[in-house]
Amino acid sequence: MRTFTKLKKVAMMPYTKNVTEEAKAKARKQTKPSFASHFAAAFSAMTRKPILRRTLATLFVLFVLYAIFNAFFHPTDFDAAAAASSFSASSVFLSAAASKSPAVKVFLYDIPRRFTFGVIHHHAMARGSRDAAAARGGGGDDAASSSVKYPGHQHMAEWYLFADLSRAESERKDSPVVRVTDPEEADLFFVPFFSSLSLIVNPVRPPGSGSDKPVYSDEENQEALVEWLEGQEYWKRNNGRDHVIVASDPNAMYRVIDRVKYSILLVSDFGRLRPDQGSLVKDVVVPYSHRIKTFEGDVGIGDRKTLLFFMGNRYRKEGGKIRDILFQILENEHDVIIKHGAQSRESRRAASQGMHTSKFCLHPAGDTPSACRLFDAIVSLCIPVIVSDNIELPFEDTIDYRKFAIFVETSSATKPGYLVSKLRAMSHDRVLEYQKELKAVKRYFEYEESNGTINEIWRQVSKKLPLVKLMINREKRLFGKEVGCSCVCANQSAARGL
Repeated sequence: MRTFTKLKKVAMMPYTKNVTEEAKAKARKQTKPSFASHFAAAFSAMTRKPILRRTLATLFVLFVLYAIFNAFFHPTDFDAAAAASSFSASSVFLSAAASKSPAVKVFLYDIPRRFTFGVIHHHAMARGSRDAAAARGGGGDDAASSSVKYPGHQHMAEWYLFADLSRAESERKDSPVVRVTDPEEADLFFVPFFSSLSLIVNPVRPPGSGSDKPVYSDEENQEALVEWLEGQEYWKRNNGRDHVIVASDPNAMYRVIDRVKYSILLVSDFGRLRPDQGSLVKDVVVPYSHRIKTFEGDVGIGDRKTLLFFMGNRYRKEGGKIRDILFQILENEHDVIIKHGAQSRESRRAASQGMHTSKFCLHPAGDTPSACRLFDAIVSLCIPVIVSDNIELPFEDTIDYRKFAIFVETSSATKPGYLVSKLRAMSHDRVLEYQKELKAVKRYFEYEESNGTINEIWRQVSKKLPLVKLMINREKRLFGKEVGCSCVCANQSAARGL
C-alpha cells in the first residue's frame, strides 16, 4: 500500500525534460531563425572539417588584406558628392600646407648703372643705334617698363632675371622666390651685371678696317664690378657665397672668375670653367635664349619633308671640330640639309624655315659642348640629335631629355652612314611620340612664358640655398678661413656622388 502511494506521488510530479522541450518549442514558434544564425550554424559545421577550416581562414585573411589595401590606396566613397567634397577639402589643405613653406628671399642689388643700362648704352652706341640716348638716361627703377630695349642675343637670361625682380611682387605670384628690400632679410643676393652683353659690346671688325680703339672695355667693367662687390658689407660677410651672378656666355666674367667662384653662377655649360670654378652642385645651368620663331603648329610629319637639318658655323675650335667631319659625311645625303651660316637676320629666317620643316635637327658641339641651336630645335618641335659627349643640360632634375632628344656618341656619329640610317629607320609613330614630348616641355625654354624659363631658373637657384648655408657654416667653423668646396663641389665627382 505504501509502495502504491509513493508511485502515485511520483506519477503526479511534473516531468522536467518535457517542460523544457515545450518551452523551447514555443520559443521556436515565436522567433523565426535569422540568416546570421543559419550562417553561424553552417560555418560551425563546416569548420569541424580541418581542410575547410584552413581554407576559410586563408580566405578571411586575404579578404582583410584586400579591404585594408583599398581603404588606404584606393579610397572610395559611396556618396559621389561627399567624395568630391572630401577631395576638394584635402586639396585646399595640401595647397595651404605648401604655401606655408617659406619662399626664398632675394635682394636685388642697386648697382651702379654702368653695369646695367650703361652696358646697353655702349652696345647701342657702338652700332650707331638711336637707343643709345635712351639707354644713357632712361630706365628708372622698373626695368621691365623701361623704354630701353635690351638687344636680342642668345644669352638673355641676365636681362629676363633682372626684369623679373624689377616687377611688382603682385605680378610675381607664381615665382619661387620673393624680392625683399631689406638686405638683412635676404637669403640670397642677386647681382644684375649684364656680363654676356658686356662681352659683345664691341662689334667684331675685320682686320685693317682702320677703326679706332674701342672706347668700351669689358675687362675694365669686370674688374670694376668685383671691386664694387668686395666693398659691400653683405659680400664680405660670407665671401660672396650667398650671391647669384649670371655668366651665361662661356667667356663671361673670364677675367675675374676666380674672385667670384664661390657665388652661385648661372652658366650655359662648364666648357670654359675649371672644376674648382664651376659645378653642377653649386651652380645652375640655364638655357640659351632661342633665336628663331617658336613653332605654333601641332605635332605631325606631313609638312616635315627634310630628314635632318643643320645650319651654323662649320669650323669651330676644340670639341667643335666634329662639325667639319659631320659636314663631309652628311652634305651629299639627299634628305639632309646641312649648310654653313653665321648669325644674321637672314640666317635666322632660313633656320626657322628649315627647322619647322624637318623631322630632326642636328646639334653638334661648338667651341663649348652646348649651343643655342638645341633650344631653337626644341621650340621648333624638331627632334634634337645631340652629338656632344660632354654636354650639360638645364633642369635635368625635372626633365628627362631622352624622351624627346636622341643622343649619339661622337665615335658612332662620325661613321659614314650611321646617323642617317638610324634616323631613317625610326617609325612615324615614334617620331610623333618625340614631338609630343617636345611640346610638353617647350615652356621650360621660353623666357617670356609666364611660368616658363625664369620661374624654373629661380626654382633651381632656391635649391642651392641648403648647400650655401652648409658652406657658410663650415667656413665659420674653420675660423673664417677661405676653403674650397673640395670634393663636394667638384664638377665630375659631385655629379657621381649625388
